Amino acid sequence: MTVRDTLSWITRTLQSAGIESGEIEACWMLWQLTGSSPVQLRLRGDSLVSLEHHQQLETWVRRRCQREPLQHILGTAPFLDWEIEVSRDVLVPRPETEVLALKAQDWLRQRAGGIGGRPLKALDIGTGSGCLAMALAGIPGVSVQAIDVSEAALRIARSNAARLGFNGIVFLHRDLRSLGATEFQNLDLIVSNPPYIPTDELSQLDPEVRDHDPRLALDGGVDGLEFYRILARLGQHWLSASGCLLLEFGDGQAAALVRLFTEEGWGEISPEKDLSGRERILIVHPSAARAI
Repeated sequence: MTVRDTLSWITRTLQSAGIESGEIEACWMLWQLTGSSPVQLRLRGDSLVSLEHHQQLETWVRRRCQREPLQHILGTAPFLDWEIEVSRDVLVPRPETEVLALKAQDWLRQRAGGIGGRPLKALDIGTGSGCLAMALAGIPGVSVQAIDVSEAALRIARSNAARLGFNGIVFLHRDLRSLGATEFQNLDLIVSNPPYIPTDELSQLDPEVRDHDPRLALDGGVDGLEFYRILARLGQHWLSASGCLLLEFGDGQAAALVRLFTEEGWGEISPEKDLSGRERILIVHPSAARAI
């Protein structure tokens, strides 16, 4: 089969299984096999696909039609400029989390060189694949710690960091629910994409998420806000007076989170939108911090 025919076959097969992004995923599969970008694939549409590659594609397409995430099938997911190793032990990075990463990087760059002559200290809570921790560590002069309750997730995070050259990140096995006010001190930035799906809504998620992403990374308790309550209670103890807390949250949760952090005595609290125009990122400063 030619490249053009192969792309058409994959697209039709995936779409017949209810996967609307079939055309994009077809290009992604061939890109992974051949190293040719989607544009290059289009330009080389009359080229033949080898028998070995076609057999591999048949396996991938069969698994994808069973609604296994393509990222799990390929073993990687794109995040910023990297290919991140993923598995069933970590949440597949989403574009929304890239927005969180970029906002965190901007905040750190504005304070490059340290505060009061000291290096900046950042913490990633619920690191999963390590994608946010690496985004923080990519800013010069930033010391990064990252925690997760899952040892399996930490193995993936450490592997990603080592492969991509972020050897200075300190990964720690910690459960946020068991931490106290003195666990961390004088942090400049805390970032987190905590579990935020209400427990009763887990069964309504797409099968790629419901059946393949780790429940630990999804289940936010009865109303989805369990982990935000902990962060609202402990965050001001862990941050410096000029620090910042950056959080990703779910659809429709902005108003409840603003109330929650207001009641806990935080200072400036502002929800911001993602690329689709939905409120997705919460930026919070301790009560002692000045508005920025």
